[in-house]
Amino acid sequence: MSKSPFKSANSKLNTIRINAGVWRSRLIKFPNADGLRPTPERVRQTLFNWLGQDLTGRTCLDLFAGTGVMGFEALSRGAAAVTMIEKSVPAFKALMSNKQALQAEQALLLNQDAMQFLATNEQKFSLIFLDPPYTQQWLSKLLPILSQHLHADGLVYAEAEYAIDSKSEFAADWQVLKQGKAGNVFYHLLKSQHGTSIP
Repeated sequence: MSKSPFKSANSKLNTIRINAGVWRSRLIKFPNADGLRPTPERVRQTLFNWLGQDLTGRTCLDLFAGTGVMGFEALSRGAAAVTMIEKSVPAFKALMSNKQALQAEQALLLNQDAMQFLATNEQKFSLIFLDPPYTQQWLSKLLPILSQHLHADGLVYAEAEYAIDSKSEFAADWQVLKQGKAGNVFYHLLKSQHGTSIP
């Protein structure tokens, strides 16, 4: 029997459920880890309502994949491909295990730092999920450079411990299309002011 990649001091696994699509009700397993907080179910439901539920043909990037629930949810709803970036080794091993369990061939998993990935990435995405660790000023580092990784009509979903204001210097190039709050989590759907919608 192969050795489980999750055996550690915290060997108990948590689970979260995929809401809709071909993997509806399938459970994703993830380890206990500092800062690993899956997006709540009702927030995911709201986001995918904003996006129209069907993500057929979209290419997605999950820069801080964590549990992977956003990326796997996108694939379940028809996304063509999802690139998941995760720096934590235990979380990355869980992502690999979940990819195998779901047979999610369209998921590309990279055990890498988000900024390192962006520094070398030349692909453009139609949707970027952005749920970085809190209190580390990630949004101020990322939002000024993310538009160059998006298609012209691409969107960014961002979570933070505060509401994003387009008057803020780091978000000045972004339009807040939708926003909401669940508990202490603020979530937003953003569009680059530099992008132009494709007819």
